[in-house]
Amino acid sequence: MGTWNVTDIPDLTGRTAIVTGANSGLGIATTAALARAGAHVVLAVRDPVRGQAAARTVRGSTEVLRLDLADLSSVREFAGSWDGPVDLLINNAGVMAVPESRTKDGFETQLGTNHLGHFALTNLLLPHVTGRVVNVSSGAHRFSKGIRFDNPNLDGEYTPNRAYSQSKLANLLFTLELQRRLTDAGSPVRALAAHPGLAATNLQDHNASRLVRVLIAIANRSVAQDSTAGSLPTLYAATQDLPGASYLGPDGLREMRGGPTLVGRTTAASDPEAARRLWAMSEQLTEVAFPSDITARG
Repeated sequence: MGTWNVTDIPDLTGRTAIVTGANSGLGIATTAALARAGAHVVLAVRDPVRGQAAARTVRGSTEVLRLDLADLSSVREFAGSWDGPVDLLINNAGVMAVPESRTKDGFETQLGTNHLGHFALTNLLLPHVTGRVVNVSSGAHRFSKGIRFDNPNLDGEYTPNRAYSQSKLANLLFTLELQRRLTDAGSPVRALAAHPGLAATNLQDHNASRLVRVLIAIANRSVAQDSTAGSLPTLYAATQDLPGASYLGPDGLREMRGGPTLVGRTTAASDPEAARRLWAMSEQLTEVAFPSDITARG
């Protein structure tokens, strides 16, 4: 796997992919690679103007649709207007270590955007999905001891990094439970997760700490890989024959850089009971459930 690159992506002609947060960083790198391989790629973005500008840099078939993951009404509008198959759903969008704030629906912003928005989007689109769902997580999930089911918004105990690591842990638990449900339903659709390692993108630009922003800027210039390399685990998860619930990341030192490979996750990220609890909580918060008509399609 270590020598695998974007040129090894199979022909995706006739396939449709949705990439959230596709107007910069890992999202536009993922979009460009899928489009070059022949897929029609939908850039699902909060700002369509920026999305159109990004799409013009891509060689291949693209379109831009508005999606604000921090607003469940936007998620429902996006999914409700969808007509046709989705071969690849790449849940890439995210925010990282931002100052404390709330989504339009009152959720802590990082949990609401990184997990709950994608949870709702995935379940609403799932009747259309025929191939893969790939959730982009992070090595930062290792810093979370578990989901705070009694206080998911971290009221009174918020720190930017605690909220971010919780949201990335949620991505992995969501992947685990989604795959269990797909398997039980007899669906061939597979759910996988990936993380980019240390990639130089604009995700870190809004970190609540000025010192951290400076340190990250130095790391991005000195040791980080570029967004194309950072997108490889996601692309590998999306296009290669891998078991459901697989987790991909770079194969280098501390999974910071390198080619895509299967990587490990913490005990907290492997807990099926926590995954079921997170699913139940997410259904309650978003009022979106696993669709009842998922059968052996695809």
